[in-house]
Amino acid sequence: MRGSTWLGTSMAAALAATVLACASTMEQTEGMSTAGVPPEQRADYAIFAQRCSKCHSLARPLNSGITDDGFWRMYVAKMRHQPASGITEGDTAPILRFLHWYSVDRDRPKLDAGEEATAPAPAEHSAKSIDKADPADGG
Repeated sequence: MRGSTWLGTSMAAALAATVLACASTMEQTEGMSTAGVPPEQRADYAIFAQRCSKCHSLARPLNSGITDDGFWRMYVAKMRHQPASGITEGDTAPILRFLHWYSVDRDRPKLDAGEEATAPAPAEHSAKSIDKADPADGG
């Protein structure tokens, strides 16, 4: 009987070590490289990454396709009320600034001094929608 208890304990310890090693590796590579984040956004990204990764992967918001600032405000407020998130009222503005930059401004070309911005197409500011498929491309 002692042999099976020792074997069970050893297997549980090995499994725990494997899970911890995988989680540690995932945490280090799961977000995005800060090399692509402008210096003025890095502090906001750090708060976003630290707080938002407590409850879900960073891929969840980063790959969501959401571009509506109002939706992000509602979502961050909802997540702030989750006890495990650790999101404080003071974290809200930096998280929202980063999400706005990432979902709306990230792919916009930088303007040279004196250049005027042109208004973006309306589709750039709305969440992705499958019911607005273009019949011309088979969708």
